[in-house]
Amino acid sequence: MALEQAILCIILGIVLAILYSIRILVLLERRIARMDENLVRIANRIISEEKNIESVLKTRRTGGKRKR
Repeated sequence: MALEQAILCIILGIVLAILYSIRILVLLERRIARMDENLVRIANRIISEEKNIESVLKTRRTGGKRKR
C-alpha cells in the first residue's frame, strides 16, 4: 500500500510539474508576441519617417531646380 501511494505521489508530482512548465511556456509566448507587436510598430514608424524624409528631399530637389 505504501509503495502504491509513493508511486501515485510521484506521478502526481510529474503531472503538476508538466502543467507548471506549460503555464510558464504560455506566459513566455505571450511576452514574445507582445515584443513582436512592438517591433512591428517600431518598423512602421521608421518606414513612415523614411517616407517623410524622402518626400522632403524630393521637394527640395524639385524646388531647387525650379528656382534656377
